Amino acid sequence: MGFDKLMAFNWFKQLLWIATAVVLIVVLLVVDYKAYDTFAYALYGGMIVLLLVTMVIARPIAGSRSWLELGPVRLQPAEFAKFTTALAASRFMASINLRYQNWRDQLVLAGLTLLPPLLIVASNESGQALVFGALLLAYFREGMSPLILLLLAVAGIILLLALLVPKLWLVTGFTLILVGVLALNRRVLRHHLILALGVWLAVVGMVVGVDFFYNNVLQPHQRQRIEILINPSSDPLGKGWNVTQSKIAIGSGGLLGKGFLQGTQTKFDFVPEQSTDFIFCTVGEEFGWVGSLVVIALYLTLLWRIIYVAERQKTVFGRTYGYCVACVLFFHITVNVGMTIGLAPVVGIPLPFFSYGGSSLWSFTILLFSLLALDAYRKQDLLR
Repeated sequence: MGFDKLMAFNWFKQLLWIATAVVLIVVLLVVDYKAYDTFAYALYGGMIVLLLVTMVIARPIAGSRSWLELGPVRLQPAEFAKFTTALAASRFMASINLRYQNWRDQLVLAGLTLLPPLLIVASNESGQALVFGALLLAYFREGMSPLILLLLAVAGIILLLALLVPKLWLVTGFTLILVGVLALNRRVLRHHLILALGVWLAVVGMVVGVDFFYNNVLQPHQRQRIEILINPSSDPLGKGWNVTQSKIAIGSGGLLGKGFLQGTQTKFDFVPEQSTDFIFCTVGEEFGWVGSLVVIALYLTLLWRIIYVAERQKTVFGRTYGYCVACVLFFHITVNVGMTIGLAPVVGIPLPFFSYGGSSLWSFTILLFSLLALDAYRKQDLLR
C-alpha cells in the first residue's frame, strides 16, 4: 500500500503525529531551559500575530476561521496560544508580587490572559477560548484575591439563573434579599449604601442583558448547545443527537465493555466525532466502567504529578507555569468527559493525549515537556 493511500487512514496520520511529537519532545528537552523565560514575551507576541493572520487567511471550516493549512497538514494556532499565554503570564507574575499588586498590574495580567481568547472568539472558535479561563486557578495559587474568583462564580450563577428563571422573579428575589440584609445591619446600610446600590444595578444589568447576549451575540449552534444542556430531552434526534448517542454508548458498555473495536454505537458511526471530541464515549463502550475509571485515574495521577512538580520549583516563573499546565489539562479533561455524559455543554475541545489530531497532541506535548525541561534544572537559581 502506497504512502498516499495510507494517508487516507486516520490511524496512520495519528502515528505520524506521534512520531513528530517524539521529535518535538527531544527538541524541548535539549533547548536551554532559560529560553522559556527569556523568550516568553516574544513567543506570546508572535502567537498574537499568528492568530490575527489566521483570522484573515484561514479558510472557513464548519463556520470557523481557526485552521492554517500547510499542504496536507492543518494546524490550529489556538491550541498553541495556551502555551505562549501561560509562559507570558508566568513571566509577568515572576516580576511582581501578586499579593500586593496594584491595579495596573492586574490590568496587564488580565490583558495578557484575555487577548488570545478574544482573537479566538473573533475567529468563531468559542470552545478553545473558554480554556483560558482555567488560568485563573493558577493565578489564585500565586496570591490573586479569592474575591475575584468568588465574583466570577456568582456572576456565572446569576447568568445561569437568568436563563432558567423568569427575569422578574429573579430581580424581585435578589432585591428582597439585598433589602433584608441592609435592614438587619444598619451599619452596612449607613456605610455601604452606594456599594449595595451598585451591586443591585450590576445584577439587574446582567439579568436584563442575558436576553440580548443570548439572542444577538451567541451563534445559533452555541444557543443550541446551551438549550440541550438545560433540557437534554428537548430534541434527542436533532440538536441533542451527539450527547444522546454518546450516553447510550457509554451506558451500553456496562462494567467491562464490549471489547476493543466491538462497540456498536461507535463502530456503526452513531456517535459523531467519536475519534476527537467524543472519544471518551468510545472508551466507555469498548472498555466499560472499569476502563473509564482507569483512564480517569491516570489523568488524576498525571495532574497530581504536575502539581507536585510545580510546587517543588525554586522560582515563581516555574511554579506558576506548572500550575498553568495543570489547569489547562484539568479544564480539557473535565469539560470533555462532562460533555460526553451530558454534564457540560458541547464546546468542541479534545481529550488530552487521546483525541485524534496533530495540533492538540503537539500542544499538550509542548505544555507538558517544557515543564519537565524547567524541572530538570530547578536547582539552578538562574530564573526569575
